[in-house]
Amino acid sequence: MVWRSVVISRPSKLRREHFSLVIEQDESARVPFEDIAVIVLNHREITLTHPVLSACGEYGIGLFATGDNHQPSGVFLPFLQHSRATRMQRLQLDIDKPSAKRAWAEIVKVKIANQAACMVLAKRGDAGRLESYSRRVRSGDTENMEAQASAYYFPQLFGTGFHRAQERWSNAALDYGYAVLRGAIARGLVAHGFLPSIGLFHRSEQNAFNLADDVIEPFRPLVDLHVVKQANAEIDAERELSPADKVALVGLLNVDMGMPRGTMSVLSSIEQMIESLVRVYEGGSETLLELPRLIGLRQHVVEG
Repeated sequence: MVWRSVVISRPSKLRREHFSLVIEQDESARVPFEDIAVIVLNHREITLTHPVLSACGEYGIGLFATGDNHQPSGVFLPFLQHSRATRMQRLQLDIDKPSAKRAWAEIVKVKIANQAACMVLAKRGDAGRLESYSRRVRSGDTENMEAQASAYYFPQLFGTGFHRAQERWSNAALDYGYAVLRGAIARGLVAHGFLPSIGLFHRSEQNAFNLADDVIEPFRPLVDLHVVKQANAEIDAERELSPADKVALVGLLNVDMGMPRGTMSVLSSIEQMIESLVRVYEGGSETLLELPRLIGLRQHVVEG
């Protein structure tokens, strides 16, 4: 199981040497490709060779580039690695609306339950209110409980008057963390033969990651919990996202989450969730979906 997240924030040259990524800076570092899940390029003076890109495709590595604002602006994904990609994509196109609506409802229920858990862990607001919202979600979320939950949840976490459009440290951190999760999920979807653009609920013709934006929802409260723990309301408007902040946000991919088969890292839980999504598209019940539960911010410990 891949588990390393490589964040490069200094001038560097990346090259392939046999089965490893070589990072040339003042001193060289070497990381086996088979250990890498994602690479984040977070400096304007980074060069890389074509064999590095080729290796990212071969080993299923998500390669992120950041823009002038240092937020992820693009992701390089493996190209149709899965041997049965065409079959999987036909199943995506053929799924009936009732099944898609029931699966979306399960996703929303767990997202809101994780938001409630985030409030408990952050000691903010009335988690019971969100737990009741979670229980009220019906097929397709026709009452829009997801939006009602968010309207209560974010001001409780980040203060009255908070909204996601504000330019402040907490929003920049949320955006960065969500973008890394989104790319990691898209990487996993492609590895299992899915087209990330064909969603269950999200259907924008201008969005290449509709399905990733569906299944990311239960993971978002993990980023929220990390950000609220690091936020400082007094300097939030002036503070900028630092390289250390970005490394910590990428590191969330290795935090433990609860899954039906036990506790595992975010990267492993993404893998199991997508495997369960395959079963839903193959005609199984939405109850087969294995979705993550927020349990805290403990880093996963690799045994052995």
